[in-house]
Formats: sequence, structure tokens, C-alpha cells
Amino acid sequence: MKAVVIGAGIVGLTTGIAVRRAGADVTIYEQAPEIRAAGASLGLWGNALAVYDELGVGERIRAIGKPGEMYFHDPAGRRLAPPGFQPEDHQFVLVPRAELNELLADAVGRENIKPATGFGEYEEHDDHVAVRLSDGSSTAADVLVGADGTYSAVRAQLVPGSAAQEHAGHHAWRAVIENPGIPLSENRLLLGSHGTRGGYLLNYDGAVYWLVNQFNSTEPAGSRKQQALDRAAHLDQGILTELIAATPEEKILHNQIMLVPPLPHWTSARVVLAGDSAHAMSPHITAGATLGIEDAALLGHLLAPGADVPKALETYAAYQIPRYADIAKLSAAVEHSPTPEEFARNYAAFSHWMLTQQVTV
Repeated sequence: MKAVVIGAGIVGLTTGIAVRRAGADVTIYEQAPEIRAAGASLGLWGNALAVYDELGVGERIRAIGKPGEMYFHDPAGRRLAPPGFQPEDHQFVLVPRAELNELLADAVGRENIKPATGFGEYEEHDDHVAVRLSDGSSTAADVLVGADGTYSAVRAQLVPGSAAQEHAGHHAWRAVIENPGIPLSENRLLLGSHGTRGGYLLNYDGAVYWLVNQFNSTEPAGSRKQQALDRAAHLDQGILTELIAATPEEKILHNQIMLVPPLPHWTSARVVLAGDSAHAMSPHITAGATLGIEDAALLGHLLAPGADVPKALETYAAYQIPRYADIAKLSAAVEHSPTPEEFARNYAAFSHWMLTQQVTV
């Protein structure tokens, strides 16, 4: 079994580890000149950590992570703990993206990663898929995995007309600040007025990750720092505002949130999408990476040497597409919650579902 993976982000690297561990040969192609991560930090839920335990890297990932709890507070500082859920429904580990990518690249084997080599196009045959690359070279494989993110070039060929779409009015600002000079003893996630959410989380190395999101935002104007401060004013007038004010402008990331529309299919006979390539969603559920990691694990189970590739990909799609239809409904319930209390309850319902409905085949 030979697999070609397009994209050396978290999902692509995890897919490489999973498929290699199953016994296949894997080559990962990445258009960027080096392994790098877009974004600051991310939360990994228990189902993602279970995948990494199975792949033999769980303890190394925990060593660069900081345990946290996904409890929200209202602008008055009142903790919102919806009844009917257990502590484990709120627990995650915060991991710096760049360090996680480096760890996963080491685990898959640097010799199996080809940077500065993007995807061109593919051509399917009965017994293989031919992949043309951006440098003009070609390679043949039993299966092609498109893990190249929201703007996936593999998806563009597999599902024409599926370009990513703006989540109208949904914007996010975030940064990691080292040594902020503000004494912090706990994480704090906040729900405010005007469709705002945000907060700050402590990294394992003493740095702090802060974030601000807004639904139905007006078009941002001014500096990124001022944009974030304007939204934080609907959340608190305390530590979050201080952290943003202390962050150099060049360290602040701003994104118009983009979504991948529901796709009629994720696979063909020898091509498959994973992670954001298949289902990029709003970050308000803070689980995009975790869900993509589950895609990778499932592919690892299905694509063992000797597997019937078309049948394996058919099984993958038959399981994952209905699952993501359910995730979309749960995500929409969170987004459209009319009050902070309802947001917290619907979020806990989502995380409980995700942790108790893990992917198994």
C-alpha cells in the first residue's frame, strides 16, 4: 500500500503517522518551504488524545500541553456550569500549534515529507492514482489523501464548485503573548453581548493565548489591536483587555472565518478528503483539529496493506458524512444560542456528544 498525502498540517501529518503505523508507505507533500503552523494554540479534546495514545505520541503531546476546562463566564464573571454534564465533558489540553506540528513531523519521519512541493492534479486509474506535483514531477499511489485545508486544491478537483465560503460577519482575533507581565492563575473563557466570545488560556511554558470572536460583526476597521479591543469591551474591562493591549500589533492574527459548504461526496475510488479539506467549520466549537485527527485515525484503520481501497474509502464516507451532518446541527445550536446560559449549555451538549460518540469501525 502506498499513500500520498497532500498537506503537512496537523491532519496531514497525523494521517501520515496513522497510515504508516498500519504498514503502508506514505509520502506527504507540502507546498510551503517548511513545516509551519497557521495560528497560535489549539485545544485537543480527549478523543484526539486517545488517537495520539494509539499512535504512540500521546505522552509527548501531553508534555507540551496544558490541561484546561471549557467552562464559560458571563461578563459579570459568573461561571456558567450547565447541569447534567460531568467534569470530563469540559476537559481539554491546550497545545501550541507550531510545537505540535514539529512533534508530528518527527513522528512521521522527516524523510517522508517533501516541502516546497504542491499539488497539481490527479488522474485515477483502476489500480492506482497518478498525482502530478507543482514541480512538474509525478508519482503513483494506491490512494491520495487531500489534507490541504480549507482552500484544498484536491477538493477543487474532486468536488468542483466547492470553494470555501465566508461565514458572513464572523471574525476572530488571537495571539500568544510571552511574559505578559500580568499575574494569571487560571484560564477564563467569556461570553458577552453583541455576539462576542473570548478569553485567555495558559500555555505550559508560561505564555498566554488570548482570543476574541464575534458573530454578525461590522466590517473591521483600524488596527488589529483596536479591532480586538473593541470586541473585548463587550466581554470585560479586565484581564483580557489588558492582555490585548500588551500584545505587539504584529503578533495579533485576524481572520474572516471561512467555511467549507456541505459536500455531496468526500471520496472517489482512490481519492479522499480529511480534516478542513472536507469539513472546515467555525472555530466557536473549538474542535476542528480534534475532529480532523479522528478522520486521520479512521483512515489509518481502513487503509492497511492489502485493503480494498475503493471499499475502504466508501466505508469512510458512509461513516463520516452523516456524522458531520450531526456535528453541523450541534454547532449551529451553539452559534444561535440567544443567551450566554444557552450557549454554555449547547456547547456542553456538543462536547459531551463528541466525547461519547467517538469514531469506531
